[in-house]
Amino acid sequence: MKGVIFDGKAPQVVDDLTVREAGPGEVLVRIAAAGLCHSDLSVIDGTIPFPVPVVLGHEGAGTVEAVGPGVTHVRPGDHVALSTLANCGTCRECALGRPTMCRKAIGMPTKPFTRDSSGQELYNFASTSVFAERTVVKAVQVVPIDPTIPFTSAALIGCGVLTGVGAVLNRARVDIGDTVAVIGCGGIGLNVIQGARIAGASRIVAIDAVADKEAVARTFGATDFVDARAVDDIVAAVKALLPNGVDHAFECVGPTKLTRQAIDMLDRHGQAVLLGMPAADAEATFRPAELFLDKSVLGCRYGSSRPPRDIARYAQLYTAGRLLLDELVTCTFPVDEFDAAAKATHTGGVARAVLTF
Repeated sequence: MKGVIFDGKAPQVVDDLTVREAGPGEVLVRIAAAGLCHSDLSVIDGTIPFPVPVVLGHEGAGTVEAVGPGVTHVRPGDHVALSTLANCGTCRECALGRPTMCRKAIGMPTKPFTRDSSGQELYNFASTSVFAERTVVKAVQVVPIDPTIPFTSAALIGCGVLTGVGAVLNRARVDIGDTVAVIGCGGIGLNVIQGARIAGASRIVAIDAVADKEAVARTFGATDFVDARAVDDIVAAVKALLPNGVDHAFECVGPTKLTRQAIDMLDRHGQAVLLGMPAADAEATFRPAELFLDKSVLGCRYGSSRPPRDIARYAQLYTAGRLLLDELVTCTFPVDEFDAAAKATHTGGVARAVLTF
């Protein structure tokens, strides 16, 4: 079967992959569509260290092909969206409703794939590896969805939507009437924007260095837009709109200078939520005295989500017309054209490029 692999030097599309059968508590899924997230590209450029060779991809949807012993919540033929969270379900964190903190779900890749031509085993990325025609995952990662949802849209729920909307609803807990700033209007930022809209925020200030993103940001719910290239200081630009600052600032890009700017644009009792991915050894600076005004700096893993609950919730919001998914899909590419999809993503002008199988 076809898939996109990374060997530590360059990504390549191959057609000689095999994935093992589903074992107890596992599901074999035929992938129909997969979003190309910057995290996949961060493995390629080294920002996210990961063992190789690896089958890439972590944001996907498809149909159940087979289930292993003990799996009862899905059956062959079901349409499903996948999460990357292979949490154990039994540890203290899982029991407390914090599956994103499960210590058995982070940094433990397995090797379910094999190259037919060489017999070489390959790792799975983020417990999913959806840049392959088939993948095997834990049952907890598989969430049934309405079959009327297009696979190209459903694929995006499992990462971009869970992370962005979840950061708003689960981590920051934005309330009705709150004010929000969103730094970066890519796939994550747009989902933060629509999460803030769904939460009832009164002002949502979108900030991006690409002026053309204003229209799509407003489509997702932004009330204001700051062109980062047209101003000398984005903090001053935000405070020109909201003189006291904002209740919540979400940093969705990664450079650590933006961490400082997110903190500086907060009002008293404000929260800066960090979602962008800096280099593993990057350091940020800020004035600690600022935090004595009850300000907070929050990390957020995977939208602090409970994927079985949240994927189902967001799918329902989509069918009710409250959550935008189709609008996130800027362009689609057959998996053979991975390089073109990566190039489009690198330009910064797309919300999501989606690979199809």
